[in-house]
This record gives sequence, structure tokens and C-alpha cells, in this order.
Amino acid sequence: MVFNFLEKLSRDFSELLNDKEEYNVIIEIGQEQNKKTFTAHSAVLRYRSSYFNKELTNTVPGDNNNNKIITNPNISSQIFETILRYIYGGIIDTENMDTRTIYDFMVAANELEFEELSEKLENHLIESKSSWLRTHFAFVYHSIFKNNKFQNLEKFCNDVIVKHPSIIFESAEFTSLHEFALVSILKRDDLQLKESEIWDYLIKWGTAQNPTLPKKLENWSDENFNTLKTTLQHCLPFIRYFHISNSDVMYKIKPYKKILDKQIWFDLKLHLILPDQPVESIILPPRLVLKQELPARVNKLFSTIINEEHVSMISSWIDYRFSLTNIPYEFQLILRGSKDGFAPRTFWDICDGHDNTVVVTKVKETDEILGGFNPLAWDKTHTGWVKTNKSFIFSFKDGNLQNSILSRVKNENDALWYSLNKDRYGPRFGNNEFMMRSDVSDFTQDKLSRCKTNHKYENSIRTLDKFSVIDYEVFKVVKKFI
Repeated sequence: MVFNFLEKLSRDFSELLNDKEEYNVIIEIGQEQNKKTFTAHSAVLRYRSSYFNKELTNTVPGDNNNNKIITNPNISSQIFETILRYIYGGIIDTENMDTRTIYDFMVAANELEFEELSEKLENHLIESKSSWLRTHFAFVYHSIFKNNKFQNLEKFCNDVIVKHPSIIFESAEFTSLHEFALVSILKRDDLQLKESEIWDYLIKWGTAQNPTLPKKLENWSDENFNTLKTTLQHCLPFIRYFHISNSDVMYKIKPYKKILDKQIWFDLKLHLILPDQPVESIILPPRLVLKQELPARVNKLFSTIINEEHVSMISSWIDYRFSLTNIPYEFQLILRGSKDGFAPRTFWDICDGHDNTVVVTKVKETDEILGGFNPLAWDKTHTGWVKTNKSFIFSFKDGNLQNSILSRVKNENDALWYSLNKDRYGPRFGNNEFMMRSDVSDFTQDKLSRCKTNHKYENSIRTLDKFSVIDYEVFKVVKKFI
């Protein structure tokens, strides 16, 4: 018989953390102006962390009490305090952490060489916070390659990129992409870009790393070509040269032939003339063309504002997963302003009693899509605050998925406001974070609707006071039976 008392052991060790009599290590965390000091016990640190074991081995006692002092300016004191509790108690509670804190927590755990904790948080983000990862894609993708250790996140991001390459290749941050990141994309057989386009992006990235190169190619010296060749030496082997059209080889590859190995260029010319002739160079297989497996449309005009990709993104925010091909919900139209009318009272009359609804609006003059999700029922007889922790609002600037912003409710007690005056106010999320209002009973005729976040919802999604709408729709979100 084995008796397990791990819970009590965890509590007792957590109490040891608060013992200010027997500590022999001082840990200084944060930058000089915001530095915070923690105390700990060397025996616990050594056996719990290889990082601290190395630090303690290389540190001599540094104060009058013979304590060893360790300094780390890269981690916030808030996160380190949580890590210290994990070191002693072995318990982490992410329930009340916002997603950015969880992400920073994962990075800190990785830096301190808590591999088990780092991997657990990494998988938690992928499994439960994929919509946040997707919304903050550029930030996540750039940061995970700083130490090249988050393999699962790398695969998650690359799985998105190969299907939607413009997310990275057309982003303003593309030329600052880490070489490891670029190579990891180029290795993928399923990257959905023409090979000649991949070549163009590669040249763009390589020249951006060398801003002193002449702007005009005809002014390049052999040294300039060697500079570019050196910069791209780890990327060039993954270009599928023998699957580029003859014209693109002549007009795109040939001007840069000096950055290629002589054998590659010789074989490529031979292949153009005698395509069946064997060559010495390794011929990589062509990239796979993936079929776009979007769900069949029951009604091509199910919405005048959003499309299936918007539905996919909003669905992922509801159940915390992202999938373009596996949308778990059906969006059933309840109300369309251009069909049913734009009066606030119309909203309450038609939507009364409907729960799990998504409101989407198209802003006049900008075409921006704004909206919100309410898991609870709209009730025209109710007035005041409505409580839920599952509501969120969102923005698609220019209607573009790449410019999407999600803002989840922070204060669940003040998630939605059902106004007393239902002849002026339609759906209202938080303290006017997203609100549809009209004093003339027509959301298209006056500019009293607004969208901004303050203390009721996360993230500043957009400050847009006094806008009117072109159209708006309300959908009931129904789980599919698969």
C-alpha cells in the first residue's frame, strides 16, 4: 500500500518559502528602477532548477550574512513570484491570468530551465488560447525564435503560415524575421506560394539584412553578390529551383546567379534545355498544393457583412480553438438591418429570448467590421447589468482577418448592459465598449454608436466614437452535430 501525501507536502514547502529565518539566497529581479528582492533556500533551488544550480555554483556569498545574491533583470517580479511559488509548491494556477501573462510566464519558465513547466504552458496556449495566438500572431512568431526552443508553438505558427503565407510574407515585420524562422518556413513542403514568389521574398529579406547594398542591381560588384550569398546560405538549399518556370528562371533567378553554387546554376540551365537529362544537383519535390476545404455554403448570401473565414475566426474565439477547415458552429441569421429595419426597438423585438448570439456591424465610410458575442439571452423586459465571463467584442479593420482584434470581458459582473430605453439603445457591451445607439430610431442616420474599451473589456481594440452603420446583422450560434 502506498499512501500519497503530496498535497500536504506541497503546502508545507510553500510555507517554507515564507520562512525568513533560514534562507541563504537573495534573488534580485527586474530592472534597476523596479528591482524587487526575494529570498530562497539554496538546497531547494539546486534540486528544482538546473539554471539555479549553475548560478549558485558560480556565485560567491555577497553580503554580511553570507548569502548568495543572484540577479536577473529580464523577468518581471510578478511572474517570478509565481515561479517561486511553483518551485516550492509545484502548483500553478492560470485561471485568473490574462493570456499575455501566461505567455510571458512560459518564456520566463523557459529561461529559468523549467522545461516541464514551459512545455505545459506552451501546450496550454495552443490548446486553449489559440485565438489569442492568432490575433497576436506577428508578436508570437517573432518572439518564439529568440531562443528557438518552443517547438510546438513553432509548428502551430508554421501550420497557419503555410496556408496563409501573407500573414508573414506581406507583414511589415517580414524583413526583421529571424533566420531560423525563415528557414523553418522554407523547409515546409506545403507552403502555399509559387516558387518564384518565394524566391522574390527571399531576395527581399536578404537585401534588407544588408542595407548598404546598391539599390540598382547593375551596380553590384562580385563582393556585393558574395555578401548576399553569405546572408542566404542557410535558406538557398530549400528553394525548389527545378519547379520554377523557364521565364521566371531567366527574369528572376538569372540576375542573381552569382549567389548560387555553380553546379546548381549549370544544372538549372541544362534542365531548361533538356528537361529529361539527369543532373548532379538534388532536385527537391514540388510543394504540395492544398485544397481549400471550406465548408459548403448552404446559402451563399448568408451574410452581407462577413464570410466563412470571419465565421471561423469568431468561432475560434467562442471555443478557444482556431481552424479554418473545421468550423464547429452554424451561424443562423436572426436579423438583418437592411431587411428588418434599423430601429433599436426592432433589435429587441426580434432578438428577445435568443442566446449565444453574434452581432456584426459594418461601419459607414471605413467598412470596418465591429461586433460582439453574447452567450446569454437578450431580454427586452430586463434592465441593468448582465453577468457573464464568456462575452467578447471584436474588430476586423478593413474587414481583414490579419487586422483582427479580440477584446474579452474583464469584469464579468458588468459584461452587458440592457438599457431601460430600448427605443434608443440596441446591443450594448460593457460600459459603452461596443454600443449601438440612435436617437432618431435608425442606426444609419445618426452617429451615436461607439466602440472602445476601457475597464470592462481587455485590450484597446479601437476608439471609434459617433459612427453610423451601413448594415448590421445578428446571428444565433448553433453547435453542429458532427
